[in-house]
Amino acid sequence: MTTLDHAKVSESRPNPPKSLITKLNMGTGMIVGIVFAEVTYFWGKSMWDRQEAVMENRILTLSMFAWCIGFLIGIGAFIGPFRWLIGKDLTDEEQLFLAGKGQGVSRYFRYCTDHKVVGIQYLVGVMVMLGAGGTMAMMIRTNLITPGSKWVNAEIYNSLVGLHGITMIVAMIIVSTGPFGNFILPIMIGARDMAFPRLNALSWWLLFTAIPVLCSAWFFGGIPTGWTAYAPLSVQAGAGMNAFIVTIIIFAISSAIAGANITTTVVAMRAKGMKWNRVPIFVIGATMSVALAIPAFPSFMASQMMAGFDRTIGTHFYDAEFGGSGWLYAHLFWIMGHPEVYVILIPGVAILMEIAPVFARSPLFSYTTAVVGFAGIVGLSVLVWAHHMYISGWMPSLNGPFMVTTEMISIPTGLLFLVLLGTIWRGRPWMKLPMLGVYALIWNFLIGGITGIYLSDVPADDYLHGSMFVTAHFHYTLMGAALTGAIAGLAYWFPKMTGRMLDERSGYISFWTVQIGFQVLFLGMFAAGSQGQPRRVADYEQAFATSDLISTIGAYLVGIGMIVLLYSVVHSWRKGKIAPMNPWGAKTLEWTVPYPIYLENFHEAPVVTSDPYGYGRSEK
Repeated sequence: MTTLDHAKVSESRPNPPKSLITKLNMGTGMIVGIVFAEVTYFWGKSMWDRQEAVMENRILTLSMFAWCIGFLIGIGAFIGPFRWLIGKDLTDEEQLFLAGKGQGVSRYFRYCTDHKVVGIQYLVGVMVMLGAGGTMAMMIRTNLITPGSKWVNAEIYNSLVGLHGITMIVAMIIVSTGPFGNFILPIMIGARDMAFPRLNALSWWLLFTAIPVLCSAWFFGGIPTGWTAYAPLSVQAGAGMNAFIVTIIIFAISSAIAGANITTTVVAMRAKGMKWNRVPIFVIGATMSVALAIPAFPSFMASQMMAGFDRTIGTHFYDAEFGGSGWLYAHLFWIMGHPEVYVILIPGVAILMEIAPVFARSPLFSYTTAVVGFAGIVGLSVLVWAHHMYISGWMPSLNGPFMVTTEMISIPTGLLFLVLLGTIWRGRPWMKLPMLGVYALIWNFLIGGITGIYLSDVPADDYLHGSMFVTAHFHYTLMGAALTGAIAGLAYWFPKMTGRMLDERSGYISFWTVQIGFQVLFLGMFAAGSQGQPRRVADYEQAFATSDLISTIGAYLVGIGMIVLLYSVVHSWRKGKIAPMNPWGAKTLEWTVPYPIYLENFHEAPVVTSDPYGYGRSEK
């Protein structure tokens, strides 16, 4: 790498400007948000008869949206656009304050435009969501430890299943692109910031506002429909469904903003000399992931908007008696639902492809093949959604074509396996904590992929559909592969994000406890599903008792391992060993900047002269 002179940005603490911006933070956002919600609620009560279900849903839904808007106003998300509209744009001092310059920890509780702050906000937010979703999973498994346990009643159990599902899905969608796509990706391509810093901050705080809304579902009867929220059942459900609908709409907007920002940053802001064949593979994977999400998630948003209209203003999009159709919801949902699997999976696999060359000290085995594999998955993933509808009775004549497209997706997936295996085969692996994630992906995703082939075939799916087998399959794909990649990425980039090394001893304990528990948990579910145990039931027959006991033991092992990981992260963040600038000897740009990283990342703009995986060969 060579450099180009650039005016350096002073890192000294500036004098804060005399501006309203300095007074706004998460606390003022919560106050204004609550005020907006309360005012809207009481205004709605005075306008409409709350005794009618439609009117009650209308009042609650508007109040939830009012909370979100009020919070964003109270934290200062709209000050920049408002000042621009009145012709008094932000001063340089205000822009620096908005970027968090010299503010220390307080900037993490403000509307901060520094992409590194946003990355940490996403990281902490994801950890909280995974903790909440994991706790609900433990409650579900505890209820299933023996037949007839009735640890919780059926109504609470159904709500646990729904809330666990949507919490974990949202967390998994952002688990890689949220923290690492914001903190690491801009530095990795030599950019000084994201393309749209204010929108970048907005994407996080939009997501933040949706979390209390989703939690409020507990106080309105829960989510009895599962995370899929099929209509017309969701239209007829209790008030908790309003929280689900509002959450999905806000999350879809947040994802669209984040996806457009990452895509624009990668396309327009790469360092001089960083041609497309020199772009790190994580950047390629993250970009393809968000590019897939941009067209997919609006269909989920549209499905929830129509469900919301049915619930709040009396439309009949999903009511067959008035010309509506439940098929409409199913298609809108699954047009998002299967691409969403790869939105989750691709960044995790790309992280592990980033790690493998570093710790194998070998060039990435066929960079072009990896890109083709990602592109093939993205292209085919939009052509498979109806395999989720084999048993529904919709267009049986199309089962064959959708079965073919579903099986075809194993081809580009296999290419990614070959790239990882080839990279390891040609190298001399350095068995550090991040590298363990590569091996875990191989054995977990192999199981997830093979069991997915069974479910893609109509005759086998006819027997296995709706069983615990399906639950085990998608957990091997999402948790076993995508979450494994994200945790490996955390271990890999932890020194750059925190300035300290992640404690390896507790990290190893966590890794093996989770991996052993994971196999016990979901292999037990495969056995139960193969025997015919249905999913999403609060009780089951004695014939499945052994399998469910084994699965619950595995779940507790996973829970213990994740608690150890949490301890490792918190302890290392506070008191861990100070990290050298490049502890792994990696070649990508993020390892060329010191910690703490400059406000604009680089004092001098980098120029890229080689690919990032030239281990064991001469520079070109």
